[in-house]
Amino acid sequence: VQLQAYGGGLVQAEGSLRLSCAASGRTFSRPVMGWFRQTPAKEREFVAAISWNGALISYADSVKGRFTVSRDNTRNTLYLQMNSLKPEGTAVYYCAAGRYGSSPADFGFWGQGTEVTVSS
Repeated sequence: VQLQAYGGGLVQAEGSLRLSCAASGRTFSRPVMGWFRQTPAKEREFVAAISWNGALISYADSVKGRFTVSRDNTRNTLYLQMNSLKPEGTAVYYCAAGRYGSSPADFGFWGQGTEVTVSS
């Protein structure tokens, strides 16, 4: 699976952004998909994950109620709608494919990342 994340940018605090992740290669509909984020000072951090049919969804506590993960298997695309963004959400956001979980080790395929900057 090849993954490419896009949609990042600069946004003011309390603003919104929608990230997308285009998948190609192996059949997209089966893998669990996830979003992680990373800053230079921190290890890669789990944000959200969604099972192939959308029946299982999980979020990091820090984004619950503000972020929404979704996928469109017909378009081979994963989404992350981010609302009420906070400055601590500034990071490079990565999409990933793998098995259901919240550890980077659960995901074997990674996109190149898209940068999100939230100004205060």
